[in-house]
Amino acid sequence: MARTSRRSNLASLLVAGVAATVAVKAVLNSMRQEAFVSGLRGAPAQCRVQVVSLKAAEGDSLPSVDVDEGKPGQTVNIADLFKGKKGVLFAVPGAFTPTCSETHLPGYLQMSEELKAAGAEVVVCVSVNDPFVMAAWGKQKEAEGKVRMLADTKCQLTKALDMELDATEKLGSIRSKRYAMLIDDGKIIKLGMDDGAFAPAMLEALKR
Repeated sequence: MARTSRRSNLASLLVAGVAATVAVKAVLNSMRQEAFVSGLRGAPAQCRVQVVSLKAAEGDSLPSVDVDEGKPGQTVNIADLFKGKKGVLFAVPGAFTPTCSETHLPGYLQMSEELKAAGAEVVVCVSVNDPFVMAAWGKQKEAEGKVRMLADTKCQLTKALDMELDATEKLGSIRSKRYAMLIDDGKIIKLGMDDGAFAPAMLEALKR
């Protein structure tokens, strides 16, 4: 009797184990299929599908995102800033960093009159820094009246445009890629990345 009872208990445990294994596999398969269909960035690498890029593209409208100017809480809405206006928005990985401070921003400052003559009503520099840093950088470079220095303090604009740059190793955080946009009434007319983000490229696009 005792032996028969033990055999019965063992059989029950085996059945339960098999059922649990089948259930776990079913859940995992369901999760993989869902991730495969949706193509979400959080999906496992073997199931990830990138069908549509979220990165800003020519023809897109600017997102309605607030950034800081001068100090925290003193905000500017990017979509409103370019509403009914033509201008340039350029972004840099970091204020005071070598290429940004020696070439990128100075190029727009030096060509500010040419950009205005070509039709630019507003020129904006954006970086994932706090507004105090951006204000100090602008003051050092004498940007007032030429380039507006805007701080994407919470990285919200950069994320909305899918322009994040993982600069953790060098700068300690997520920053913005180097890019520039020619914008007309809130719509991106020309998008330049890296070398195409400097002032001469945007001036040429304005003149077309």
